[in-house]
Amino acid sequence: MPQPPDDMDAVVVRTWCSLALEALGRDREEIDAINVYPVADGDTGTNLYLTVESAAQAVEAVFVAHGTVGDSGTGDGTDGGGSAPALADAVRAMAHGALIGARGNSGTILAQLLRGMAEVLGAPAGDDDHAQLLNEALRRAAESAYQAVAHPVEGTVLTVATAAAEAAAAARTDTSAPARAGCTAVARAAYEGARAALDATPGQLAVLGRAGVVDAGGRGLVDVLAALAGAFSGEAPAAERRRAPTVLPPQFTDDCPADGGPAFEVIYLLEATDDAVARLRTRLDGLGDSLVVVGGDGLWNVHVHVDDAGAAVEAGVDAGRPYRIRITHFGAAGTPAPEQVQRAVVAVVPGEGLAALCQEAGATTVLARPGEPPASGELVDAIRRAHAREVVLLPNDAELRHTAAAAAEQARAEGVRVALVPTRAAVQGVAALAVHESERRFDEDVVAMTAAAGATRYAELAVAERQSWTSAGICQAGDVLGLIDGDVAVIGADLVSTAETVLHRMLSAGGELVTLVLGDGVPVAVADRLEGFVRGGHLAVDTVVYDGGRQLAPLLIGVE
Repeated sequence: MPQPPDDMDAVVVRTWCSLALEALGRDREEIDAINVYPVADGDTGTNLYLTVESAAQAVEAVFVAHGTVGDSGTGDGTDGGGSAPALADAVRAMAHGALIGARGNSGTILAQLLRGMAEVLGAPAGDDDHAQLLNEALRRAAESAYQAVAHPVEGTVLTVATAAAEAAAAARTDTSAPARAGCTAVARAAYEGARAALDATPGQLAVLGRAGVVDAGGRGLVDVLAALAGAFSGEAPAAERRRAPTVLPPQFTDDCPADGGPAFEVIYLLEATDDAVARLRTRLDGLGDSLVVVGGDGLWNVHVHVDDAGAAVEAGVDAGRPYRIRITHFGAAGTPAPEQVQRAVVAVVPGEGLAALCQEAGATTVLARPGEPPASGELVDAIRRAHAREVVLLPNDAELRHTAAAAAEQARAEGVRVALVPTRAAVQGVAALAVHESERRFDEDVVAMTAAAGATRYAELAVAERQSWTSAGICQAGDVLGLIDGDVAVIGADLVSTAETVLHRMLSAGGELVTLVLGDGVPVAVADRLEGFVRGGHLAVDTVVYDGGRQLAPLLIGVE
């Protein structure tokens, strides 16, 4: 049996993410139940879980890229062949995954904690003392989290993070120990320091004392630090159990801000410069509270509670390019929950244009940006937002089949009837949505949508980034690739001629309708020429054109 590691490496990071996700999944409901600050909306555990899930998926993608796909336990991490990635690659992926997947106030702060650690652990190698690097990473994490919060409050996750860093530093300088603390001892000390600080939070924050609970965000961080200790020791500390309030005081019920504060939570990712973000912080600080802005290097995650959600989004537009915008209404005391609809469709879409199209058709959408596939938690969240007894789920990507299946299983466990239509491309999802009829029996509707998707052949055009072997021959960097049903079928020199060749091949097998989805920056003239091409060779075939907005492929094609 392999010995537990005492050095920080990519395998430890992978194991840490896996153990943290397992712990938060186990304790999610308990943490949700003690969530009374800053808003008693009962979602801190869920938000932390979704944030860590995104981080874990990003780390796993790095291992897959290195051909290392073995188990994520405490083995050598090379069960699947290949070599483990560098520590810097793993921690940067973890931080980026947490940033793009961060949910809520607690998840956003956790993302910054992980980013702070990555700034130290992902720096160029120059110090072989991994325990000291871990110590410095924990310190940097706490400092950066405080800097990200507009108005830090003690008795919260910030206090717990600081205590963890201080305990780790104390372990390194403990002269009574027989040897200087290694990574295992530093991580264990951080966990124990966090536990002690968590116990003290009700005496530091009055709202927690009145409710008789510890801070929910801090409670989640204890799970994360317990997982870090377990990644080194091979044995995670025993599961924490904290008393949840049996009955919350009136001011904490009905999903209301604890102090009658702002009505909306606004979260979005933002592409912007450092200077623009500095101005944005000032502007948002004047609009509301619970402001947390995390990230850097041009990509940020913005979280704020406001009464004017539109103004918060507009501020983001003025600062740069906001996307993945989520607005949640906290509700008002005594407001009944909206009545469930009978049936809804949830669709993953690759661009803002198709998102708008599907929303007009009544679907709840999840935006999948290039290189950022949605996690199962995002799909579950979308199913919940649909607020329906029956949901048809359209993943619209062959790579999302397992993620979508996991989301469907979780939603079913929550009492929602979910049918997964295995759409492999966005144009198949559009075809399925076009025949959706909520008045039909559920099974009949699912069969009709599945048949429409299955009858739609799909293609996309992409630009080769480097020389490579393909099923159609060798391509060079800059060549236009025509992929039909997921395989490279055509290699061309320009977008239009390659698309015409792809359409000719697809229509040679028959078809009644061609769907063209143009990516951002593709001229309308391209669509006009392709429409003319179809009309010239296939008089009975109709063509519809949609603006896909920013998407990975410049052109998507469907033939049905």
